[in-house]
Amino acid sequence: MLLIAASCSKKNDPQIDSAKFVRIYDTNKFDASYSPIDVKQTPDSGYLILANRRLPDPNFFNGTYLLKVDKLGAFVSELEVPDDKVAPIGPLLEASGKYYFFSMAPGNYQTQLSEVATDGTITKTLPVGGSYPSAAFNDAGNFVLLRYDNVAKQSVVSLVNPQGSTSKSVSFTIGEGNGVEEKFISHFTRTGRQFPFQVGKTSAGKYFFNGFYKYTFSLVFTDLVNKDPLGVAQGQQADGGFSQLLPLEGSRYAAARFNFGDNYLLPSVTVNENGISSIVNLGGNNLPELVQNAPVKILSLKVNEKDIVLYSSNTKSKQIALFGYDKTTGTFLGSHYLGFSNPFEIASATPTTDGGLAVCGITYVAGKFSRICLFKLSKADLSNSFK
Repeated sequence: MLLIAASCSKKNDPQIDSAKFVRIYDTNKFDASYSPIDVKQTPDSGYLILANRRLPDPNFFNGTYLLKVDKLGAFVSELEVPDDKVAPIGPLLEASGKYYFFSMAPGNYQTQLSEVATDGTITKTLPVGGSYPSAAFNDAGNFVLLRYDNVAKQSVVSLVNPQGSTSKSVSFTIGEGNGVEEKFISHFTRTGRQFPFQVGKTSAGKYFFNGFYKYTFSLVFTDLVNKDPLGVAQGQQADGGFSQLLPLEGSRYAAARFNFGDNYLLPSVTVNENGISSIVNLGGNNLPELVQNAPVKILSLKVNEKDIVLYSSNTKSKQIALFGYDKTTGTFLGSHYLGFSNPFEIASATPTTDGGLAVCGITYVAGKFSRICLFKLSKADLSNSFK
């Protein structure tokens, strides 16, 4: 693994180097292709990155790749995970000092849970059961898992512990026929549209998933007991819905939505968690500078002693855009753009222990080789951008 490094900091000051840097991780393997999924800062102040990797032999699904770098972003180790773990999903889930991720076993498509040490090595893999894991969420040490049951044609939400055991599970139909299933398969094989599947928990303790329900990409609320949803916010079949949600308090969310290619940010929106409602009616701030059906990541962090909501997404100018909003009022606080020369795309972002931000993404070396990149923003960068 070779390292291309660029930094605006002073080279003789490691504290400044660890506060702010840009790294692109290249390789001498001509046909290699890596697409990051998530990044987490480890207790040694380094970073652990989970990614997809293209497999050399014909395979419908991508393989798994783990990269460990130090606090300066310098390469430490890599693990090209054997082909028995395909189609990994994020985020990296933390519990009791370990990291976990869900993937599939090739052949039978069964879900499995892998435990990862802080150095990026896999210490165990446990069978979970069920097919096509789509999204996951850390619920105070247990994991909420969204998957697709390709036999019953259902979206399934389950509560799974770090030992791989399922305690609760509830299923919802995606609709009869092959129309929606084709979209699932093209998503998992990465041959078509990548849908923003998400699963989580509201501030009031309800669970939700963002996925297909009765032919439509919708936000569905559940208590993991009743077979019927508690509430459904409907999209526009596969052409409209939420891109990402972050529960705030009560029924208020920071959210983003897409509608026939257009993108809207809703930094403070009330979502009906009971009954049927329409996502289209929620409005939002349209951002023409974003690519069509842009992927969006939302996280909460503190900047200038103020709680903010930070959006990250991809622009038509091939940069990663960061937009900050006041968490309480939804007021726009500023923007920051990442990227130069090559195209850059967002994968994940995480607050760091020094008050900064790590942004992991994809870049394309020579315009065509997909590689992992890591931007480290300092506390001062955030303070200056989001006032």
